[in-house]
Amino acid sequence: KHKDAYQAILDGVKGGAKEKRLAAQFIPKFFKHFPELADSAINAQLDLCEDEDVSIRRQAIKELPQFATGDNLPRVADILTQLLQSDDSAEFNLVNNALLSIFKMDAKGTLGGLFSQILQGEDIVRERAIKFLSTKLKTLPEEVMTKEVEEFILTESKKVLEDVTGEEFVLFMKILSGLKSLQTVSGRQQLVELVAEQADLEQTFNPSDPDCVDRLLQCTRQAVPLFSKNVHSTKFVTYFCEHVLPNLSSLTTPVEGLDIQLEVLKLLAEMSSFCGDMEKLESNLKKLFDKLLEYMPLPPEEAENGENAGNEEPKLQFSYVECLLYSFHQLGRKLPDFLTAKLNAEKLKDFKIRLQYFARGLQVYIRQLRLALQGKTGEALKTEENKIKVVALKITNNINVLIKDLFHIPPSYKSTVTLSWKPVQKADASQKRASEDTTSSSPPKKASAGPKRDARQIYNPPSGKYSSNLGSFSYEQRGGFRGGRGRGWGGRGNRSRGRIY
Repeated sequence: KHKDAYQAILDGVKGGAKEKRLAAQFIPKFFKHFPELADSAINAQLDLCEDEDVSIRRQAIKELPQFATGDNLPRVADILTQLLQSDDSAEFNLVNNALLSIFKMDAKGTLGGLFSQILQGEDIVRERAIKFLSTKLKTLPEEVMTKEVEEFILTESKKVLEDVTGEEFVLFMKILSGLKSLQTVSGRQQLVELVAEQADLEQTFNPSDPDCVDRLLQCTRQAVPLFSKNVHSTKFVTYFCEHVLPNLSSLTTPVEGLDIQLEVLKLLAEMSSFCGDMEKLESNLKKLFDKLLEYMPLPPEEAENGENAGNEEPKLQFSYVECLLYSFHQLGRKLPDFLTAKLNAEKLKDFKIRLQYFARGLQVYIRQLRLALQGKTGEALKTEENKIKVVALKITNNINVLIKDLFHIPPSYKSTVTLSWKPVQKADASQKRASEDTTSSSPPKKASAGPKRDARQIYNPPSGKYSSNLGSFSYEQRGGFRGGRGRGWGGRGNRSRGRIY
């Protein structure tokens, strides 16, 4: 009976500022009494959400959750998701709060609106909707995030993952690995399979294509924290041994200042501890062994008078050798007679000579490093130079332990070492997570074009008989995605533009 009066309120959105302000309050207030005018009412409120006057916009946005009843909820969620593109911080916060409040009414309906925009919306809306999911889902209580809701998130995420940039992929892995239902062994296994699919381990590896290399590395970085004694890395380790190691020297990267070869070897070392039964174990161990030999030089020949016959001392690449030796030691456990039964006597003798020469150089550096760090504690150890020396000492000690194992007759694979970068990695990762998780009251800022990497100074020990390239103690933070969909992991097709309320 008051239909005409309500229609008059709806018409108020075409009036002046005062009429609009009143309409912004009264349209939602009496909305539920006029179901036959529902469409007109929502459209009228939307017009107010796009008004030039910021105070009218804010009022209209604040009231949007009142329209989220029954079948209207997914539509309201869709609208609010599009409004995430606002650059006004108060407005942006209102949209976030409105989305969270309708999430508590109907999580699946709200997710339906968010995912429809992620799949079809404009780039800025897609970007902010993904950011919303990655920061807000974990704040929702268990009664909202039910098993059914988590399954819906996984199903919809799989659709999005068919076409994402590297940066988006990382955010989706963060969203999915935070889901309670995926914290189990089978859940982690599912995530590893998702990453393997994204890495496209069936494809031919092209070392000279920076995007192909980058994709593999980024995916592997996402997989590494998921591996355990129950969730195996076999598929990735096999791919690295068969396709990446033989092409190590020709790898290219789009990331400036990254030692791509060391990065690959570090990932392989981290994964090697969780490798299960491998089909072509002997042939892959041989590839790993051959690569290790490249970095384990033979001693230079001496002239008759005992002096060096003019040959330059070989450079000892400690960082590379730590990774390769560790990986060989881990996989070697699965085929303990590889060095004695699978290599001929000549090859084994050659390997022992290389190990011995490397071990001699190693002892010199361990002594030099210990001397340089002697008596230094607290603040003194925090200087850039000393930090690098501490890592250098970890690397050289690790290699020393592994070489001693291989000198046993027969070679032993019993020692355990912690990879030199691991503690540093953990600290970096937790700081990084903390900084990502802090939510600010302003809209997300555009990500910078490239990753910021610390160009750390390299420690060069005194030159002498065993002068070495101790370079590459990079304190690399994992990461380094390049923004820009369509550049990295396949551009997504043209999507509709403009308001699709």
